Amino acid sequence: MFREVARKKNALTREDGIELLKSTLRGVLSVQGDDGYPYGIPLNHWYNEEDGCLYFHSGPVGHKLDAMKRCPKVSFCVYDEGYREEGDWALKISSAVVFGKAEQVTDMAFKEEICRKLSAKFPVSKEETDEEIARSLRATYVFRVVPEHITCKRVREA
Repeated sequence: MFREVARKKNALTREDGIELLKSTLRGVLSVQGDDGYPYGIPLNHWYNEEDGCLYFHSGPVGHKLDAMKRCPKVSFCVYDEGYREEGDWALKISSAVVFGKAEQVTDMAFKEEICRKLSAKFPVSKEETDEEIARSLRATYVFRVVPEHITCKRVREA
């Protein structure tokens, strides 16, 4: 059902992909948008090693939410900053793409936990996090993506 990386020599392991999901601050969530057009939106995320799921938050309205209500199938792509080998102009970039279904997290305590994990990835004080959560948690939507497939690869940008 899911395609594998076309050039096997570029394939990385699932574990490499999970490391990318854990170490990157942002990725691009892609959904089936209005009139069947793809819609990709950059957002921050948190990968939970305990349950193997990807989490992100959202406001209560918007294109992304409407699209996920129509079709919960999503993909989420992350990539690293890359590196250059000595004497080469091109970057070598590693990426991971998660395919899965987005589902809303409704348990308030778990929503708060996820929002705190998301905040911990950024230089925000505990006080600022506490204030923001107290102010906006009820109106914040949190989504879980249960990975059905993950592809990972390293390519030479050329």
